[in-house]
Amino acid sequence: MIGTRIGEDHVNYVLMYNMLTGIRVGVSRCNAKMHRELVDSDFKAAHKFSFDITGNELTPSAKYDFKFKDYAPWVFRRLREFFHIDAADYLVSLTSKYILSELGSPGKSGSFFYFSRDYRFIIKTIHHTEHKFLRKILKEYYEHIRNNPDTLLSRFYGLHRVKLPRGQKIHFVIMNNIFPPHRDIHETYDLKGSTVGREYNEADAAKNPRAVLKDLNWIKRGRHLELGPEKRKLFVEQLEKDVALLQRLNIMDYSLLVGLHDTSRGNKDKVREDFFVFQPNTTKIERIPSSHKRESKASKLRKAVGETEPSKLGPSTTKLVLNPHNERRKCRFYMDDGGFSGTDEHDNPTNYIYYLGVIDILTPYNTVKKVEHAWKSLKDDKLYISAVHPQWYGKRFFDFMFKTIKYNDGSTEQTKPENTEV
Repeated sequence: MIGTRIGEDHVNYVLMYNMLTGIRVGVSRCNAKMHRELVDSDFKAAHKFSFDITGNELTPSAKYDFKFKDYAPWVFRRLREFFHIDAADYLVSLTSKYILSELGSPGKSGSFFYFSRDYRFIIKTIHHTEHKFLRKILKEYYEHIRNNPDTLLSRFYGLHRVKLPRGQKIHFVIMNNIFPPHRDIHETYDLKGSTVGREYNEADAAKNPRAVLKDLNWIKRGRHLELGPEKRKLFVEQLEKDVALLQRLNIMDYSLLVGLHDTSRGNKDKVREDFFVFQPNTTKIERIPSSHKRESKASKLRKAVGETEPSKLGPSTTKLVLNPHNERRKCRFYMDDGGFSGTDEHDNPTNYIYYLGVIDILTPYNTVKKVEHAWKSLKDDKLYISAVHPQWYGKRFFDFMFKTIKYNDGSTEQTKPENTEV
């Protein structure tokens, strides 16, 4: 069981329902229009939608009253195209049935993650400041993706906001799930290149094989990325370009998420989702053409929805796909069974498949981080704490990842590419 089933009694059920409804309408409306070239105003655009139980000429009926905002829809439509995401598949995966699975954030951000029904996409709630920052850097991010189709950076597919009546505004992004739906992840690491406070208690890790481990665990366990000459070159060159962008945008506190799949162990742990679906039965509601009977129709809809409980799907529906999705095969770092297989010095596969991605890329080095740097520097080495200037953060991060690549003879002594900028 990955995550928590979100039923009607779950604190975030209404939020999740509204998120999916807004996504379905916003994406459908944008993709129904003819293809055109982007203009500068597209990067600042924000389209608003209002939903209620009866619906109107612009939006269909919804279970709850709420407002939805779709940011830069044309830009994210183009980004999804760059990432080979089919619009119909995207909507089916996220919204064809209200199948929900929630995973609380393992980090300190307080964000929540929601998996799509096929474990393919992640909906992540973000802070208002992160939303503003993403909009600020969106044009630079877009250009980087266009020029680097194999980027290791988080892949953003949409940026949205939901607001309930008299409730707070919730911003969220749609992202790629780095981990595959069809392979067990035997070890997970979140690597920042920092060694201060970067260790997960090994005793706790022994009890929780799904724990997200950190830099010191990686070092003490003697882990390395075993990549032969060809893949080593691909990884180093792409990571160099990605880090250079993050430095240029004044971003820090990101990390390399690494999932290890040991092919000699295979899928013995049988990691699978347990999905639930919500579909209210409204077939008995008669069509009422008269506008003065809107309230009567709304009452019937609310009653139908209230009588519907989330139910578990049958076994034939809950099975996850046995192969990685098509878009993963288009990226060199996901083309080996959905990941990046380890290789020896002759470029032959090893027993490991790596699932890699640079995550948490929406933290600028602002006043808060500068104060954090000053405070932590009083008791720890200022060069090795997490909160440091983006230029140094990027250099330290790149150096750590570069040194962790292992030659087949066990050596990690390598020479950086001559054109390295970090």
